[in-house]
Amino acid sequence: MSSWKKAAKANQKTHKERHQPESRKHLGLLEKKKDYKKRAEDYHEKGETLKLLRKRTLDKNPDEFYFHMINSRVKDGEHHELEKEDEHSTEQVKLMQTQDIKYINMKRTIESRRINRLQAQLHMTDVAEATPNTHTFFVEEGEEKEFDLAKRLDTHPALLGRKSNRPRLADLDKIVLPDVNDETLESMKKKKQKIYNELSKRIEREKELTVIQQKMELKRHLQDVKVVKPKRLKPGTKSSAPVYQFQYMRKK
Repeated sequence: MSSWKKAAKANQKTHKERHQPESRKHLGLLEKKKDYKKRAEDYHEKGETLKLLRKRTLDKNPDEFYFHMINSRVKDGEHHELEKEDEHSTEQVKLMQTQDIKYINMKRTIESRRINRLQAQLHMTDVAEATPNTHTFFVEEGEEKEFDLAKRLDTHPALLGRKSNRPRLADLDKIVLPDVNDETLESMKKKKQKIYNELSKRIEREKELTVIQQKMELKRHLQDVKVVKPKRLKPGTKSSAPVYQFQYMRKK
């Protein structure tokens, strides 16, 4: 920039907008140009929005269907969105985004083997004792009152409620029981409860991995371009995969 232009710019007078006169001070601040520009832009923006809405209203088909019609409700004059249940849990999303189906299948197999190992260790005796007994004995007519179940099973009457580990009278005479105090019984009880807690967690983990595997396999089938788009019968949830009905393809 030349020196004479700099000098002209330096000597340029700055025009200031007038302030609100004292007699009109009670009306508030006097609107400046920047305030008018903001108000004018806002006015024109709202006008364009109304014009677009009028055009959409005129072009709207009254028989047209919108999913928002069934995904929202008006209650007491207020509009509310219907809350949708998440199809995937946080753990499912994390595994489906970072791992492949082979890894999921491998982890599910490991959990299944650990569950079988724990069940074999516990023998599931508590579950067996809680199950109603359906064993039926047939006796001759008139012998119902004289029937002795303990004698028939050849065991002690106190052991009749057991379904597992129920020794015979001959074996009871040979058993040598160790000295067990209350402290040892409490320790064994805690150890057993700990194993049951671990078994419960691993069963839940195995169910979670099974659902993830089903969802990933279904997603892979849906991405196949050769398969005709199936009909969804039931949406998926955190505890179950969605159910689709695929078109039957006749094999050659």
